[in-house]
Amino acid sequence: MENQKFINHMPMGEVFKMAEQIDYEENKVASITLVKQSNLIVTLFSLYEGEEIGGHSSTGDAMVYILDGVAEITIGEDVHTVSKGEHIIMPANIRHALKAAKSFKMLLTVVKPS
Repeated sequence: MENQKFINHMPMGEVFKMAEQIDYEENKVASITLVKQSNLIVTLFSLYEGEEIGGHSSTGDAMVYILDGVAEITIGEDVHTVSKGEHIIMPANIRHALKAAKSFKMLLTVVKPS
Protein backbone atom coordinates (compact mmCIF):
# COMPACT_ATOMS: atom_id res chain seq x y z
CA MET A 1 0.00 0.00 0.00
CA GLU A 2 1.29 3.43 -0.95
CA ASN A 3 2.02 5.92 1.85
CA GLN A 4 -1.06 8.03 2.51
CA LYS A 5 -0.50 11.75 2.99
CA PHE A 6 -2.57 13.36 5.76
CA ILE A 7 -0.88 16.79 5.72
CA ASN A 8 -0.95 18.61 2.39
CA HIS A 9 1.16 21.38 0.82
CA MET A 10 4.15 20.88 3.15
CA PRO A 11 7.53 19.19 2.62
CA MET A 12 7.61 15.62 3.94
CA GLY A 13 10.60 14.15 5.74
CA GLU A 14 12.61 17.36 5.84
CA VAL A 15 13.16 20.26 8.22
CA PHE A 16 11.44 23.50 7.22
CA LYS A 17 10.28 26.82 8.65
CA MET A 18 6.49 27.05 8.71
CA ALA A 19 6.50 30.86 8.36
CA GLU A 20 8.35 30.55 5.05
CA GLN A 21 5.63 28.36 3.52
CA ILE A 22 3.30 31.32 2.89
CA ASP A 23 3.99 34.85 1.68
CA TYR A 24 2.35 38.14 2.53
CA GLU A 25 0.13 39.45 -0.24
CA GLU A 26 -0.40 43.20 -0.23
CA ASN A 27 -3.86 44.13 1.06
CA LYS A 28 -4.95 40.48 1.27
CA VAL A 29 -5.63 37.54 3.54
CA ALA A 30 -3.93 34.43 2.13
CA SER A 31 -4.39 30.85 3.32
CA ILE A 32 -3.25 27.29 2.67
CA THR A 33 -5.32 24.42 4.07
CA LEU A 34 -2.99 21.71 5.39
CA VAL A 35 -5.56 19.34 6.92
CA LYS A 36 -9.32 19.27 6.45
CA GLN A 37 -11.28 16.52 8.16
CA SER A 38 -14.70 16.53 9.80
CA ASN A 39 -13.24 17.19 13.27
CA LEU A 40 -9.85 18.78 12.46
CA ILE A 41 -8.81 21.68 10.26
CA VAL A 42 -5.26 23.04 10.11
CA THR A 43 -4.68 26.17 8.04
CA LEU A 44 -1.71 28.45 7.46
CA PHE A 45 -2.67 32.13 7.08
CA SER A 46 -1.00 35.42 6.30
CA LEU A 47 -2.76 38.74 6.84
CA TYR A 48 -1.35 41.95 5.45
CA GLU A 49 -1.25 44.91 7.86
CA GLY A 50 -4.76 46.30 8.39
CA GLU A 51 -6.51 43.25 6.91
CA GLU A 52 -8.94 41.30 9.06
CA ILE A 53 -11.07 38.21 9.39
CA GLY A 54 -14.41 39.57 10.60
CA GLY A 55 -16.43 38.40 13.56
CA HIS A 56 -17.67 34.82 13.43
CA SER A 57 -17.86 31.73 15.63
CA SER A 58 -16.97 28.08 15.14
CA THR A 59 -18.34 24.82 16.49
CA GLY A 60 -14.80 23.88 17.51
CA ASP A 61 -12.01 25.30 19.65
CA ALA A 62 -9.54 27.26 17.49
CA MET A 63 -5.89 27.51 18.52
CA VAL A 64 -3.85 30.27 16.91
CA TYR A 65 -0.05 30.22 16.88
CA ILE A 66 1.52 33.44 15.60
CA LEU A 67 4.51 32.63 13.40
CA ASP A 68 5.40 36.24 12.52
CA GLY A 69 4.08 39.73 13.20
CA VAL A 70 1.35 40.95 15.53
CA ALA A 71 -2.36 40.08 15.59
CA GLU A 72 -5.20 41.79 17.41
CA ILE A 73 -7.63 39.01 18.33
CA THR A 74 -11.05 39.71 19.77
CA ILE A 75 -12.81 36.93 21.67
CA GLY A 76 -16.27 37.94 22.83
CA GLU A 77 -15.71 41.45 24.20
CA ASP A 78 -12.01 40.96 25.06
CA VAL A 79 -9.23 42.20 22.76
CA HIS A 80 -5.82 40.48 22.90
CA THR A 81 -2.54 41.43 21.26
CA VAL A 82 -0.77 38.23 20.20
CA SER A 83 2.79 38.36 18.86
CA LYS A 84 5.29 36.04 17.17
CA GLY A 85 5.81 32.88 19.23
CA GLU A 86 2.56 33.25 21.21
CA HIS A 87 -0.64 31.19 21.21
CA ILE A 88 -4.26 31.91 22.03
CA ILE A 89 -7.28 29.62 22.00
CA MET A 90 -10.59 30.94 20.75
CA PRO A 91 -13.27 28.78 22.43
CA ALA A 92 -16.02 27.08 20.45
CA ASN A 93 -19.27 28.99 19.94
CA ILE A 94 -17.79 32.34 21.07
CA ARG A 95 -17.68 35.14 18.49
CA HIS A 96 -14.12 36.08 17.55
CA ALA A 97 -12.28 38.23 14.99
CA LEU A 98 -8.68 38.76 13.91
CA LYS A 99 -6.97 41.91 12.64
CA ALA A 100 -3.39 42.48 11.51
CA ALA A 101 -2.00 45.16 13.82
CA LYS A 102 1.21 44.41 11.91
CA SER A 103 1.30 41.93 9.02
CA PHE A 104 1.20 38.48 10.58
CA LYS A 105 1.31 34.78 9.79
CA MET A 106 -0.47 32.18 11.87
CA LEU A 107 -1.04 28.47 12.07
CA LEU A 108 -4.70 27.86 12.92
CA THR A 109 -5.81 24.52 14.34
CA VAL A 110 -9.55 23.98 14.77
CA VAL A 111 -10.73 20.91 16.69
CA LYS A 112 -14.45 20.13 16.39
CA PRO A 113 -16.64 17.52 18.04
CA SER A 114 -16.68 14.15 16.27
